Amino acid sequence: MNGKLYLVPTPIGNLKDITLRALEVLQAVDIIACEDTRQSLKLLNHFNIRKTLISYHKHNENGKSDAITEKLLQGKNIAIISDAGTPGISDPGSVIITRCIQEGIDFEVLPGATAITTALVYSGLDSTKFIFRGFLPRENKDRKPIIEELLNRKETLIFYEAPHRILNTLEFLYENLGNRKVALCRELTKLYEDIMRTTLSEAIEFYKANNGKGEYVIVVEGKSEEEILKEINSMWESITIEDHIRMYIEKGDSKKEAIKKVAKDRTLSKSEVYKFSIDL
Repeated sequence: MNGKLYLVPTPIGNLKDITLRALEVLQAVDIIACEDTRQSLKLLNHFNIRKTLISYHKHNENGKSDAITEKLLQGKNIAIISDAGTPGISDPGSVIITRCIQEGIDFEVLPGATAITTALVYSGLDSTKFIFRGFLPRENKDRKPIIEELLNRKETLIFYEAPHRILNTLEFLYENLGNRKVALCRELTKLYEDIMRTTLSEAIEFYKANNGKGEYVIVVEGKSEEEILKEINSMWESITIEDHIRMYIEKGDSKKEAIKKVAKDRTLSKSEVYKFSIDL
């Protein structure tokens, strides 16, 4: 009979954030796979949990997933934990889940701590819709395509960042997204937790004078309706209303339909646009 895999979230800072269910699973499994055995031992020793630990991190995830799958097929119950937060979210876990699905091995994902939602609520920005992109790549050529995909999104944007790269990343976001509202959530749930709600330009000035400390979650305002409308309106400023109507007619629209579309594009009334169509 196959064993079962458990993906167990661990506290992102405050050890009191561990759940009773997480402790129950960690006490019951045969093996715990973790990113850094030294880091995980701090948590496990705090709760007096003694288990066989195996290393499972981003550099050995593919190879170790094979070994873990084999142990699961032998009937071992195994828990996957990250250094902090939920496995599979910017941490190892997704590869072994894929293997379990392929092999028909049962697995269970426990709910628990994650920096994403904690930072999002702290930010005060729109929490009804958001996009999480984890750590941006180091090289501009690799992160430029990502930010271009996000440029016109209305959703709140969430990124992770290390302290030594915080200024560089803020400058990159400012250059590509403009001066949006931002919340910099540092050392979440830890003793020196700090939330800075500001703008990208002001954040850049702050970190030019101060070194980044601790791990960051960067929460950036999505593109506003006002900004979208402004861009749409400026797009049509270069052509006359007559040429705008003619553009749609040349694409195959009737004059009536063209007038309707131009009115919508320019946020004008159809009767106002109609005046410019009489000689067309």
